[in-house]
Amino acid sequence: MIKFFRQIRQSMINQNRTKKYLLYAIGEIILVVIGILIALQINNWNENRKSAKQENLYLKRLLSENKEDINTFKSNIADLEKGIETIESLSFALNSVNSSDEKLVLAANDFFGYGSIYPIFTSSTSTFDDLSSTGNLKDIRNSNLRDELVKHYAKHKQVAEWIRIGTEWALPNDAPFTYNNSIMRFEPASAFLFGEQNQSELAVHLKEKKEEYINNAAVHYWINKDAIGKLENLIADTNRIIDLIQQELKN
Repeated sequence: MIKFFRQIRQSMINQNRTKKYLLYAIGEIILVVIGILIALQINNWNENRKSAKQENLYLKRLLSENKEDINTFKSNIADLEKGIETIESLSFALNSVNSSDEKLVLAANDFFGYGSIYPIFTSSTSTFDDLSSTGNLKDIRNSNLRDELVKHYAKHKQVAEWIRIGTEWALPNDAPFTYNNSIMRFEPASAFLFGEQNQSELAVHLKEKKEEYINNAAVHYWINKDAIGKLENLIADTNRIIDLIQQELKN
């Protein structure tokens, strides 16, 4: 084809048809420009198609992970609420003059099994971390959704930090209490290390150290309640993010 055009140009030059040659040259330039523009348009179309496909994959991953977070947060809340139930039961047993030795010891066992466990925070952030570290966050074309995702995952860090602070505040109080009162003797898995356990002796110990046990239970009660509130707020925000992602996937 190039050889053909060259032959036409050479023929025009040889025939001294300068005006027609110039018109032809201009036309040829226009054709080349049009060809380049078409090629660029095709390339842009392919890039946009790839970008849209990549965005779709990211959005689906974000949707899946946020749904997984909802289940994780609810499970954590259920564990914390179980812990609060055992704290309340222990408080009731310690403050009631009618509590039997068996009921009192059982309440202590349940508290050490559930109520004295510290809150934990885990969430799925791998997709957002990937988007942030690679600079691919720009693949989320909806700027409003982008901003909401950034704020949402910032809340994850805030909740994790708040729970960490609560735990670090409680540990200096919890550790001496745990050791000084030998609470591992209430744990069925390790109770055998302390020899035969007499229910009456354990009950007497609990009554004598009533204030210490209630103070310790109160620490865990506060930590659990606070963590539940933080997780419930995060669940509400996660549901909002899920709705935004689903709307974007429909568009």
